[in-house]
Amino acid sequence: MITLTERAAHRIRAMRSDVADESQLLRLLVESGGCSGMEYGMSFDHKKEGDVELESIGVRFIIDSQSLSHMKGSEVDFDDGLHGKGFEIRNPNAESTCGCGRSFS
Repeated sequence: MITLTERAAHRIRAMRSDVADESQLLRLLVESGGCSGMEYGMSFDHKKEGDVELESIGVRFIIDSQSLSHMKGSEVDFDDGLHGKGFEIRNPNAESTCGCGRSFS
């Protein structure tokens, strides 16, 4: 399971209102890249075969099964403070993360 904080859910709802195609959901993903080997990604997309649909704090989102295996138990937060990084993923499966918080190994 992946959970969202209230701040992340609020920000995703705000972003969702700017998406023209209301049938799209937020997609979380993990792909090769970044300074630590793997990096997180987010976009609005249609559900595809093999995707898992999850919900947290009333926000529905999708993730492919391979990305889910890397992110199980993660919490997605959003920081918009003075030194805010934007979305931040707290992943208990990551052995190490880079300074930007967007990549891990």
